[in-house]
Amino acid sequence: MKEIDIQAMTPAHLPQVAELSVATEQVKFVGTMAEILVNIDNTVHPHVILDGGTVVGFFLIDTQYGHKYDFADSEALGLRAFFIDQRHQGQGYAKRAVLALKAFLVSAYPDFDQIVLTVNCQNPAARHCYEQGGFADTHALYLGGAAGPQHIMSMAL
Repeated sequence: MKEIDIQAMTPAHLPQVAELSVATEQVKFVGTMAEILVNIDNTVHPHVILDGGTVVGFFLIDTQYGHKYDFADSEALGLRAFFIDQRHQGQGYAKRAVLALKAFLVSAYPDFDQIVLTVNCQNPAARHCYEQGGFADTHALYLGGAAGPQHIMSMAL
């Protein structure tokens, strides 16, 4: 099994990123690429998950997450819109990416000591993946999600 790589998205990645998608039943959890990409600004940074030169997944890191959501410490990063492209699901990419995430974030965002995410209560597979990668369930729910209640999870960096 090849090693995956996590990188900040560059313009060179855009053609492959534009082709990323999830299955119809997963869109309610993540959104479409068009919906995700409009969130990028100077505080919300896009990242790609690579297998060799192929973009297999994507996520956003929100550096102001802790200021937007009262359930996160003010200095916490937020993991948003994490997904593996539907053509690459079921191959272990999500698990490997979540396992690699902590080391990447410690290097790329040294001023932050925690990352927080929410995962829909209707998405137990994703919750399990995050737990395997080192995230802990806070046993609190975020009720502001468009697709229903979400578990709040965090990981120290």
